[in-house]
Amino acid sequence: MAKTIAEQASDLRMSTFRLARRLRAERADDELSDGQLSVLFGLRATGAHTLSELAEREHVSAPSMNRTVNCLEEAGYLTRVPDATDKRKAHISLTDAGTGLVKDTVKKRDAWLHNQFRALDHADREILAQAADLMRRLATQ
Repeated sequence: MAKTIAEQASDLRMSTFRLARRLRAERADDELSDGQLSVLFGLRATGAHTLSELAEREHVSAPSMNRTVNCLEEAGYLTRVPDATDKRKAHISLTDAGTGLVKDTVKKRDAWLHNQFRALDHADREILAQAADLMRRLATQ
């Protein structure tokens, strides 16, 4: 018997979640949490932010984000530059080490996925390529 649309949607959700979790396991620094890596990846993608902007983007409280930023700053992955007009604010951005960590993590994740794709036959790779396009469209609706 064919699955309902609801069952298909649930299967896709769970499969996507499992693949994302597996990809997140591939990282250049095993000591960092997913939340810390999310901050680094976000800064790489969008540039410097204030603490409150980071907290809002990551959907956490300012004190929680401050602890995350402090840890990443101590590890040498990001830096705070005081705002030129408002000394209470600081702009948080990646250091070269932070940028390198993000790049190395992306390389590890891509390499893992590349190896998984190599184990598939051509037809399955084509199906996944089509699925990636469909998932990208779904994510933007």
